[in-house]
Amino acid sequence: MNLEEANSIYFIGIGGIGMSALARYFVAKGLTVGGYDKTKTEITDALEDLGVCIHFEDDIKEIDARFLDIKTTQVIYTPAIPKSHSELHYFNSNGFHVMKRSQVLGEITRQTFCMAVAGTHGKTTTTSILGHLLNECNVEVTAFLGGISENYNSNLILNGTDVTVVEADEFDRSFLTLSPDFACITSMDADHLDIYGDASELAKSFEDFSKKIKPNGKLFVKNGLPITGITYGIEDDSDYSAENIKIVNGSYEFDVKTPNVLLENFKFNLPGRHNLSNALIALAMSVEYGLPQPQLAKALASYKGVKRRFTYQIKTDQLVYIDDYAHHPEEINAVHQAVREMYPDKKVLAVFQPHLFSRTKDFIDDFAKSLSNFDEVLLLDIYPARELPIEGVTSQWLLEKIENKNKKLVQKTELVSTIKNSDATVILTIGAGDIGEEVKHIKKALSYAS
Repeated sequence: MNLEEANSIYFIGIGGIGMSALARYFVAKGLTVGGYDKTKTEITDALEDLGVCIHFEDDIKEIDARFLDIKTTQVIYTPAIPKSHSELHYFNSNGFHVMKRSQVLGEITRQTFCMAVAGTHGKTTTTSILGHLLNECNVEVTAFLGGISENYNSNLILNGTDVTVVEADEFDRSFLTLSPDFACITSMDADHLDIYGDASELAKSFEDFSKKIKPNGKLFVKNGLPITGITYGIEDDSDYSAENIKIVNGSYEFDVKTPNVLLENFKFNLPGRHNLSNALIALAMSVEYGLPQPQLAKALASYKGVKRRFTYQIKTDQLVYIDDYAHHPEEINAVHQAVREMYPDKKVLAVFQPHLFSRTKDFIDDFAKSLSNFDEVLLLDIYPARELPIEGVTSQWLLEKIENKNKKLVQKTELVSTIKNSDATVILTIGAGDIGEEVKHIKKALSYAS
């Protein structure tokens, strides 16, 4: 059986942001969709509202009978699922057609014009901007997003199959299953060293990805990266450069220098130079695809962002509360730059939940340096995700390294009260773990207090 022959799709880890986008895609195609996830979340609730059958216990007996026909069921799993998972073991042992999420994306995109966004930071925002620009410019596009778009309230844009936009994920070397027509690399900072071992192996995987582009395809790279391609950057000598940048009422206004002409009068509403860079590469790929400046300018101005990417929860003269997914030191630095640019005279409290024991261990000094830039820091315990604890790697260890006297380790149960007792007027929650589940409680408490 191949993917096209399946009429039922079973996901192991269906609540993941990339997996759930695929689930939505197959629901829209009229297939029977179901799966397992460890935790019930807003994402799984939304899928269940679409008729997706989901259970939350790793138990073969829980699997709906519709997904037990070997001739008609395609099984898709995320590499975050351990090989010891009993459902994954069952499907593998009984001859079912089992594929990784990245392999499925490779199959879906193979027959379309594929635009892939790679990089250790910026993938989700860039992908969502690119998908939005294409959609607003009336391109028939399907975009699989690694976050919930504020414009579409979904992690899937589904409006035709001429172009497919995907995140090219370096975790587990997943992006090597893709063969894009256009691709970009936004960054190559060391990450996922639990997979790669060292930064040189990660860099090699990006080089391998760059060779996956189809003949006559185009590769775009952030200026300064050690890979050859069409370059982009901010106010520099890149092939595509953001020029004449101004901040007007909290938004960027800028022009784009291309290899041929200057495209004028773009407006972008997300703060932070890192986000402006993401917008620039999305524009560059769209221009190379052949889209005109007037439509692109209108589309970019209407872009609202991605949930948990510098998302304003409260924005008043008295109090600002921003939530962000940042989970790497460079991402935290980008959030800090953005918040200082927008609120230079405000006291800033950062609440951070480290994500993964291995990442915390690998970048402990860089995390401490990044967090030390804020006026006040609250640390939650490390979110383990797919990992077991590493001896000695704790949030207390990180706390001790932060060069800021105004710091504290807190439990979730005391988080809201501790935030309310702070005199900071800009509050940030940062991290890729389940800190996102706390946002609504913090917002409610702060809204009530103010």
